Amino acid sequence: MTDTTTTLNEAALQQKAKDHLWMHFSRQSTMEHGVPIIVKGEGHHIWDAKGKQYIDGLSGLFVVAAGHGRRRLAEVAAKQAEELAFFPIWSYAHPAAIELADRLADYAPGDLNRVFFSTGGGEAVETAFKLAKYYWKLQGRPTKHKVISRAVAYHGTPQGALAITGIPAMKEMFEPITPGGFRVPNTNAYRANEMGFVGDAQGADAEAFGLWAANRIEEMILFEGPETVAAVFLEPVQNSGGCFPPPPSYFRRVREICDQYDVLLVSDEVICAFGRIGHMFAADAYGFQPDMITCAKAMTSGYSPIGATIISDRIYEPFRTGNTSFYHGYTFGGHPVSAAVALENLDIFEEEGLNENVRQNSPLFRAALERLTDLPIVGDVRGDGYFFGIELVKDKATKETFDDDESERLLRGFLSKALYDAGLYCRADDRGDPVIQLAPPLTIGPKEFDEIEGILRGVLTEAWTRL
Repeated sequence: MTDTTTTLNEAALQQKAKDHLWMHFSRQSTMEHGVPIIVKGEGHHIWDAKGKQYIDGLSGLFVVAAGHGRRRLAEVAAKQAEELAFFPIWSYAHPAAIELADRLADYAPGDLNRVFFSTGGGEAVETAFKLAKYYWKLQGRPTKHKVISRAVAYHGTPQGALAITGIPAMKEMFEPITPGGFRVPNTNAYRANEMGFVGDAQGADAEAFGLWAANRIEEMILFEGPETVAAVFLEPVQNSGGCFPPPPSYFRRVREICDQYDVLLVSDEVICAFGRIGHMFAADAYGFQPDMITCAKAMTSGYSPIGATIISDRIYEPFRTGNTSFYHGYTFGGHPVSAAVALENLDIFEEEGLNENVRQNSPLFRAALERLTDLPIVGDVRGDGYFFGIELVKDKATKETFDDDESERLLRGFLSKALYDAGLYCRADDRGDPVIQLAPPLTIGPKEFDEIEGILRGVLTEAWTRL
């Protein structure tokens, strides 16, 4: 793909970006040398302003599940905007939000039948946090206000969601933060022994590790006092730290603990919902029943922003009759255009069998990435569905990781740019131990797995020679 006009305008765009654009989660100093400017997407490929093509190995940001360039999604957005561009769902309703709420409730497990719309994942988590606290107040138990999440877990940047996020470096600059967030060990089986588990968490003792990790939640509830804990927030596959799937029996035991101590279980599926794990909701993939699900990203495949918190009948009950209201909301929550796009996107999921494609091909994707374990820098490959992390190490035998300076040179000084230059957009991340994360569009298959593996092999081989 070459576009002479876009190419000629790149210098002007770079200058405007340098002068005015504040990028998210980014060092603004990188603007001095220019930033990649992405101008087009088609399928699982993207193109920059110079006309170079790349594999989108991260679906934008775990978002573009159905792939780029879906004309029908753009057309339904335009049609809805022409018919009703905007109206709030504050004491009013419109057909797109009604139909999407009905659709999501139908997909959601068990009695999760009520849908509260927002415009993104952080807002969905914020909604669940506030609702959990208010619910217990309405039950006459106002001291239940604390929330438990896992170490290194990311749950969003709003003040409430940030209290649930388990990454200290992301919070210290904003302290004092909203109180009430407490952390327990995550399910990183590769580092299980370092967390205190005794046994082979990646082999014969996997189920025992699942029970051990779940029981740390019970331990925290008892330490803080059950009458102070409102909810537990867990991603089905934890993103930050590099794709930690749940061990066997983990969620079954977590559900038992939450029931025993009257604690709500929130499944944060902002990344994991809508096919990333091969199901509309990952709670179904792992066989557990949450009290709330938070979701966003792939609901529209990114063609318009949306988020939602899906709530059980039990939590909704105090609001069903009488004068009780949940004084919380967002101007653009349930936006007509976004809701219409989400409905069309979910039609694509069903028509093309995208969930089935993930379930069928996930073992092949894993196998392609596991071929990389013959490299001395690759310590672990983990994940599920179309969501994998590759942990990088200095010493495979001891699992020794990189210190902060080495991680800085490896990830930011070399890997991120080298992977991009080699034609693969993905994430090299050190929130936790250094990892490369992959979450491509759900439309790809074995041919693309081999392409991704080939690019990673070349770059990681060179990275090892530079250490």
